[in-house]
Amino acid sequence: MKATASCVGLLLLFAWFSPSRALYFHIGETEKKCFIEEIPDETMVIGKYRTQLWDKQTGSFLPATPGLGMHVEIKDPDTKVILSRQYGSDGRFTFTSHTPGEHQICLHSNSTKMALFAGGKLYREERFRMTSESTNQRVLWWSIAQTIILIITAIWQMRHLKSFFEAKKLV
Repeated sequence: MKATASCVGLLLLFAWFSPSRALYFHIGETEKKCFIEEIPDETMVIGKYRTQLWDKQTGSFLPATPGLGMHVEIKDPDTKVILSRQYGSDGRFTFTSHTPGEHQICLHSNSTKMALFAGGKLYREERFRMTSESTNQRVLWWSIAQTIILIITAIWQMRHLKSFFEAKKLV
């Protein structure tokens, strides 16, 4: 029993000192972060991530947004792509190195799609605004033209009626 406990303790000690490293960083919406890591042959690499949007008004992160995720691309020392995949907003990726050397690990959020969507939305809003302003301008000029035509018609009618009554000698 005591030997089993010491073996478990020894395993926990080895697990505690196992070679592992962690990074914590922030990536902007359109930013791409790449890391170069020296990875031995046949080594499994596990990466965990979480994507969240920062709310400037509250000064905190918003809950996970649907459609927001992470694109992971990993290249081996020969610049051959090992992994290139789109992931969800929270999760992990794994890969195994088959050649020793410097591997390039690049991460970027897929919020560029949201930015493109927002850009498309802004473009539509701008087009709609321009159309509305153009329509408003046309309505303004049409109402001015109608008013001028109405005034000219009223002046003509008054002159015509005046000449009519003068001819009949009623005035």
